[in-house]
Amino acid sequence: MSSSQDPVFSEYESDTSQTSKLLRKFKEMPFVPIGMAGFAVVVGYGLYKLKHRGNMKLSLHLIHMRVAAQGFVVGALTCGVLYSMFRDYAVKPKE
Repeated sequence: MSSSQDPVFSEYESDTSQTSKLLRKFKEMPFVPIGMAGFAVVVGYGLYKLKHRGNMKLSLHLIHMRVAAQGFVVGALTCGVLYSMFRDYAVKPKE
């Protein structure tokens, strides 16, 4: 390859900082960071409730926490897919 060719991924190589990459991803797909944040909140709440679980078995508590975290992430991703479909097909200007 010659050095005179432009890089294939020039738009991705121009963003060097992690903050700019995160902001760009948030603008492209806003529900992915929301799902990640919700996952972190559910896990944090589950760990807090771990101390006050009463006589519930640890394995049962962890299963409930995992299901809640996965449910939040799947829900956020589903909302993101529906949002992108709405944006692409319903709001898309007629050509």
